[in-house]
Amino acid sequence: MVVPPGVAAGHPATVEMGIRTLQRGGTAADAAVAATLAACVSESIFTGLGGGGFATYYEAATKRVTCLDFFCAAPGLDGDRLAGPMRPIAIKFGEVPLPYEIGGSSVAVPGVAAGCGEIHARWGRLPWADVVEPVAYLAREGVTVPEAHAATLPALLEAMVLDQGAAAYTPHGVPLGPGDRLYHPGLADTLHLIAHDGPGVLYTGQLGRMAIDAVRADGGSLGPGDLASYRVIERDVVGAPIDGCTVFGRHDLNQTLATLRALPPLTGMDTAVRAVILAKALGPSVFDGYGETTNISVVDADGNACVVTTTLGLGAGIWIPGAGVHLNSMLGEGELNTGEQAPGDRIASMMCPLVALDEHGDLVLAAGSAGASRIRSALLTTLIAALVDGKKVEEAVATPRLHTVTDLVHVEPDFAVAEEKALVEAGFRVNRWSQTNHYFGGVSAIGVTGASGDPRRDGSAALL
Repeated sequence: MVVPPGVAAGHPATVEMGIRTLQRGGTAADAAVAATLAACVSESIFTGLGGGGFATYYEAATKRVTCLDFFCAAPGLDGDRLAGPMRPIAIKFGEVPLPYEIGGSSVAVPGVAAGCGEIHARWGRLPWADVVEPVAYLAREGVTVPEAHAATLPALLEAMVLDQGAAAYTPHGVPLGPGDRLYHPGLADTLHLIAHDGPGVLYTGQLGRMAIDAVRADGGSLGPGDLASYRVIERDVVGAPIDGCTVFGRHDLNQTLATLRALPPLTGMDTAVRAVILAKALGPSVFDGYGETTNISVVDADGNACVVTTTLGLGAGIWIPGAGVHLNSMLGEGELNTGEQAPGDRIASMMCPLVALDEHGDLVLAAGSAGASRIRSALLTTLIAALVDGKKVEEAVATPRLHTVTDLVHVEPDFAVAEEKALVEAGFRVNRWSQTNHYFGGVSAIGVTGASGDPRRDGSAALL
C-alpha cells in the first residue's frame, strides 16, 4: 500500500490551502509552505511569522530523509545593548499556573519565513509567488475560529491582547468565540510583500527594521546583525525501529526517538503492561509547559512527504507595527532555556516532525505534533496505535493518551480502566482528566490508511 496524497493540520483553512496547492501541481514542499503560512493566519494563537520551527522531508525518488532547523536563535550578535527584564505572567492549565515571561527581552530571532523559503528552494516546483499569494488572500478575508481555539484563547489572553493583539482577538471587547472571524490587520499586506520580494524582507528589509525597533523599544536586544546572519540549518537525522518500520526525525529536547528505541518489542504485549512500560519510559520528564505549537503533514502524488512543526511560544506581546506579525517569546520559555546561550545559538525545542518508513524505505506514515512536553507522549501513542496495533490513522490519532510528569500520570477521559489500574499498581499516581483537552497534544498525520488532524484541537485533514 502507498500513502495517498493529502494534508493534515490544525485548522480547516490550513488544510484547504495545502490541498489547493497540491491540486495546482505543487509538491509536498509547496503545499507544506502554503499550509504553514496559512497557519500563521488561521492558527495565530499557536504560530506565526514571528516564530520558529522544524521540517522533516522524505524524498520518494531517493528515499532520503532530511531534517531542517529553522527554530529561533538567541539575539545579541550586534553587542550594542543588554536586554532588560522580562515581564512575568502566569498561564493556567485548569487550576495549575505555569510561569512565563514576555516582552521585548523574550523575543528571539524568528525563523518561520526563512524556513519556508528554504523548504521551497530545495523541493518546491511552483513559483514562490504562486505558493504565497493565495495565503495573502486568505489573510485579507480572515478565518473562522474553531471551538477548540476559542476555548484556548482565554487562558492566553494576557499575552495575546497586548499591542495590536487586541484588535485581532478582542475586536468587540471580549475574546473571540466559536464561529467568530479572526482577522489580523496588516497581515495580508505582509504576505503579499513576502510573495513578491521573498522571505528576506523579514530579515534585511523594512519589516526586519520595524521588528528591531519594536523589540528594542520594549527593552529587547534583537539587532540587525541577528536578523541578517540567520540561516536555516540541516540537522543530523536519527532513527528508531518499531514493528518492522523505522521512524526518522531530529534529536529533540524530549528525546522522542531515543525513548522509542528504549522500548521493548510491543507486538502482542498486553496493553496494561504496555501502559506501565510507556509511563516509565516517559517518566524522566519534568517539563510541563503550555505548548502553543501546530503541525502540518503533507504527502504529494509522487510520494514525497513534508512534515512541518512551528510555534510562536506564548507570544511576546510585541508586534511588528501595522504588519499583523506577533513576535515569539522563546527567551521567556523557562523549560527551553536551561543553560547559558551565546548570541546566535539555537534555542532547544521539543518539536519532532517525523516520518516512518518500511523495510524497503517506502513511506508508511508522516506525522508531527503540537504540545510542548506532550509532543513525545502524543507521537509515541499515535505511532504505537498505527504501526503496532494496526489502527487506521484517524483511530490512531484519537487513541487515548497518557503523559507522565515524575510519578504522576495524566490520562485522558477514555483511557482504559485496566490500564489505569496497572499504573496504580506499578506505583504511579494517576490523574484522569474529566474532559478532552488540548493539553494532550495535537497530532496531524497521514499514512497508508488515511489522514487525520487531532480532534483535541479541532484539527482537520483531506486527501487529494
